[in-house]
Amino acid sequence: MRKNGEIMKKISIFALIASLFASSVVMASEVNVFNARHYKADGELYSKFTNMTGIKVNLINGKSGALEKRILSEGADSSADLYITADAGRCGAMDAKGALQSGLTSAAIKDAVPKTFRTNKWVGIAKRARIIYYSPERVTGAELSGMTYEGLADPKWKGRLVIRKSSNIYNKSLVASLIKNNGKKATAEWAEGVVANMARTPTGNDRAQIMAVAAGEADIAVANTYYLALMLSGKKGAEQQEAAKKVKAFFPNQNDRGTHMNVSCAALVKGAPNKANAIKLVEFLLTPQSQEHFTNNTFEFPMINGVSPSPLVVNNLGLDFKQDMKTKLASYGKNQAAAVEVMTAAGWK
Repeated sequence: MRKNGEIMKKISIFALIASLFASSVVMASEVNVFNARHYKADGELYSKFTNMTGIKVNLINGKSGALEKRILSEGADSSADLYITADAGRCGAMDAKGALQSGLTSAAIKDAVPKTFRTNKWVGIAKRARIIYYSPERVTGAELSGMTYEGLADPKWKGRLVIRKSSNIYNKSLVASLIKNNGKKATAEWAEGVVANMARTPTGNDRAQIMAVAAGEADIAVANTYYLALMLSGKKGAEQQEAAKKVKAFFPNQNDRGTHMNVSCAALVKGAPNKANAIKLVEFLLTPQSQEHFTNNTFEFPMINGVSPSPLVVNNLGLDFKQDMKTKLASYGKNQAAAVEVMTAAGWK
């Protein structure tokens, strides 16, 4: 009887070990995404990834600032595998704070994403351009001929320009790119000119800038490309849809470096408990089916070749424009503090 009892005890121990091993396998079949992109369509995409791979995507949704603060405060105890957000400047800033790690270096990632739009710690998963919108009734072709971001400081635009607050990350990255290309001193002078040209104190989001032009409060606005298509889609209501029809898009700097580009980015968090699964998810987000999902639902430009933007984007913004492939997006995070300093000194609210 004692022998049988010892056998049963050993079997129980083996069963416990097997159970723990099975639990660890189940636990390992997941990836924790700290997500600052607030699109319902993204959730649908993560569900497709789970169905294909069996890897569960745990979404921790929140605003960028709150998620970043949590990742940084938790440090090595953070459960975050990936931090996904809507601006390369944010990923760059997190890298500068030591919150990220190398690992996004697979052949699939490198083949899909040009060097300009990635590092070994974060990669772009969808592109957008920050461009000029104008009123075709009040702005002539001659005024826009050869127009650049630098030209926004030209006195001819005095009282005619609207743009978001200096605290907006899209503006921080735009100004950071100008510092990279033109130097801090020249950009400081530029920022003073931009402030002098503002039709009003900065207020509202990008769509509010487009609506201001449509309403005659300004002649030109600076906003990201996908917002026009979003408004035209009718998803933001009839008023915004009608406003979007009253403006036209213009891509600056076509005669030199090209239009300022930015990305939604996926960053690999330092100490990620499910690093391999995180890399698999990034690779999935760069497949044609995922890229088509982005373009058709968020109206961003695809990151990879061979995928077309949404028809709303193609028909109202076009595809034939020169992108800035010279300015590495890693510079946005590196020059972010200088960009804030420049805008603050200029009185940019």
